[in-house]
Amino acid sequence: MPDTFHAVCPHCSTTNRLPKSRPASAAKCGKCGARMFEGAPLALTGKTFQRHIASNDIPLVVDFWADWCGPCKMMAPEFAKVAAALEPLARFAKVDTEAEQAIAAQFGIRSIPTLIVFKGGKEIARQAGAMPAEQLKAWVGQFT
Repeated sequence: MPDTFHAVCPHCSTTNRLPKSRPASAAKCGKCGARMFEGAPLALTGKTFQRHIASNDIPLVVDFWADWCGPCKMMAPEFAKVAAALEPLARFAKVDTEAEQAIAAQFGIRSIPTLIVFKGGKEIARQAGAMPAEQLKAWVGQFT
């Protein structure tokens, strides 16, 4: 079992190799010096999406949402709570389906919110609909 893992910086999208022997919550990016884990979801775009999917060794939980969606707005603070509780065991991100229609189409997003967990560059789980924080935490916890 390797003694390091890869995580993508939420600020500059550089892949960093982090030692498992040190707390990841204190890690900083080797390129830009920013904190690697801030306990908050990051916004992914067409430029950053693939890098985060392919290069994170930890699970990446993506919330596909839109600003006009009532359930999405209700779930946003719940998603943020779970991000604060579970990072750095998993990375949490959001994709605005209105701004990033190509990504939404690529993954066949038909209803929002839709959550997808990626690991090793592949989709490993999908859940449609809003969830309260405790249910979301339990769902994501099975992949960490």
